Amino acid sequence: MSSLTEKDKPIVQLLLNTGTCPRCIFRFCRVGSQTLYRHPYKDLMKDLTEFLKNNQQQEDAAGFGIVDPPCKRIRLEHTEEVPDDLNQNGVLKHVPLVNDDSAAVENSTVEVCNVCLGILQEFCEADFVKRVCEKVKSADYQFTSFVFSVSLPPQLSVRERAAWLLVKQEMGKLGLSLAKDDIVQLKEAYKWIIHPQLSEELGVPADGKSLFEVSVVFAHPETDEECRFLATACPDCFKPAKNKQSVFTRMAVMKALEKIKEEDFLKHFPCPPCSPKNLCVALEIQCNNGAVFVAGRYNKYSRNLPQTPWIIDGERKLESSVEELISEHLMAEFKADSFNFSSSGREDVDVRTLGNGRPFAIELVNPRRIHFTAEEMKELQQTINNSSDKIRVRDLQLVTREAIGRMKEGEEEKTKTYSALVWTDKAIQKEDIAFLDDIKELKLDQKTPLRVLHRRPLAVRCRIIHTMKSEYIDEHHFRLHLKTQAGTYIKEFVHGDFGRTKPNIGSLLNRTADILELDVE
Repeated sequence: MSSLTEKDKPIVQLLLNTGTCPRCIFRFCRVGSQTLYRHPYKDLMKDLTEFLKNNQQQEDAAGFGIVDPPCKRIRLEHTEEVPDDLNQNGVLKHVPLVNDDSAAVENSTVEVCNVCLGILQEFCEADFVKRVCEKVKSADYQFTSFVFSVSLPPQLSVRERAAWLLVKQEMGKLGLSLAKDDIVQLKEAYKWIIHPQLSEELGVPADGKSLFEVSVVFAHPETDEECRFLATACPDCFKPAKNKQSVFTRMAVMKALEKIKEEDFLKHFPCPPCSPKNLCVALEIQCNNGAVFVAGRYNKYSRNLPQTPWIIDGERKLESSVEELISEHLMAEFKADSFNFSSSGREDVDVRTLGNGRPFAIELVNPRRIHFTAEEMKELQQTINNSSDKIRVRDLQLVTREAIGRMKEGEEEKTKTYSALVWTDKAIQKEDIAFLDDIKELKLDQKTPLRVLHRRPLAVRCRIIHTMKSEYIDEHHFRLHLKTQAGTYIKEFVHGDFGRTKPNIGSLLNRTADILELDVE
């Protein structure tokens, strides 16, 4: 990490004179000391002024009392002879240096930085940090750490490019070079300053892996005006996008800056960048918690309850669903914005799910509450079960995202057990269905059923009936217990779906068969 040295002095003088704030000056001088950026703004101005008073021949680092190892960002190389100072007609404009103390003090009193537009000035102060923390606390989230993100106005990249060209020219006079990557990134410097203040105010550490995010979106009223020349020079970089108020997004501007030639840039944008008319504004201060996942198993006892909301052409067919009966209680307890329901397979509205139940998982998006004890999860499970006699939940627990993926793995290889009540048009005797018990590993060809053709692609799927056991009831009814490959359409296996499933119970019995009831066991 680098302190300021004598060879930085011309750069400090130049940037101060053109309206750049102390922290941006440090960035362009490749200062990597995080603590230095955190010094009060007025102290930094004073320290820079003192630094400019030092003897020009002094070789030791000024450092403001800080001694650090060399900065990894520094890549100083001897460069070829640079061109003369250029003006706005395609070249850089010469800017006089500050040579006397009074001028240095006078020029250090910058209102709004011409590079960061006030980000490293106004928005590093305690008042703004307090404003952010008040927003976080009022949102009532549970969190043990945080990650801080910031969105900056796109033209900051443009202004930084102009300032870099200015500094690069000055360093060229010294036989040195400055690569764009050597500059300390504005976001990085801002976080160096903000993180300790947020941590102290919120009482938790900053952690890049935290699921709780505090984000600030900065905007500037002159963004379009300052970026418009890029759209003329690189029109293919700026294309209207949905949900974007302006074509001048950060990515589009960055792409254009990579493409535009240096001489074309200098023709259209002042170098050094002019003082801005306005300060940046904090457009949004947002909080967001990473998703929480809850899993378990459910039984469905109703033959008039869909797994998910049944809505056709905007019209709701049934008042509730398994998904809603479970999620409404989870949403209330976790105080989430929304949810996503998934399960291992699904049953029709008129099919019961018995036995151990069907595995399900719910992703709770942006929950305010995230910490639940095992006892609290049991109480929540009981609340769900007491709310309706149509379903019952068991094994309710918090799980990871990876566990949800495992629930979905190998669905086609799983074995499912069913119980079907079958009707036949012709009378049957017990011996007429007994042969079904002896059939093993029966292979089916199932064309996509007509009842789901509107939402599933047309295909022929090979499925296997592992075993069957018949239970005679009367001349026209019997119960059939089946173990099948997951994904088998049981209803179609019984009635044949107009010949789309072959073989089927009707063809095996040589008569018309239909299914009256179906349970997943």
